[in-house]
Amino acid sequence: MHSMRVKTPDKSKNMKSGVLIKIHESAGKKIIAVADKELIGKKFEEGERCLDVTERFYKGEEKTEEEIIKAMQESPNINIIGKKAVALAIKAGIITEDSVIKIKEIPHAIVTKYGI
Repeated sequence: MHSMRVKTPDKSKNMKSGVLIKIHESAGKKIIAVADKELIGKKFEEGERCLDVTERFYKGEEKTEEEIIKAMQESPNINIIGKKAVALAIKAGIITEDSVIKIKEIPHAIVTKYGI
């Protein structure tokens, strides 16, 4: 008797990340907004600082980790909000822990790259 092994496709590459990405283009400049899905529509205030995760700016498409990392690597301007989104940017080497601020324990980073 022969046993057959069926190779199961690696679904991790196709799994959604829980992170939304929205691309904005204006006057030839590209800015991408990357945010944890569950933060959309919420506002966080702490002292003088405020994070307003508006649907208009942040509500984009949910993509895989690989797709989000690729888009962040190719974009000169990135606005990143949320634990998952920031972790992806750190994993990709786009930001470091010391470039992250927290408002009400929500991590946030802004990236501006020159020469891209």
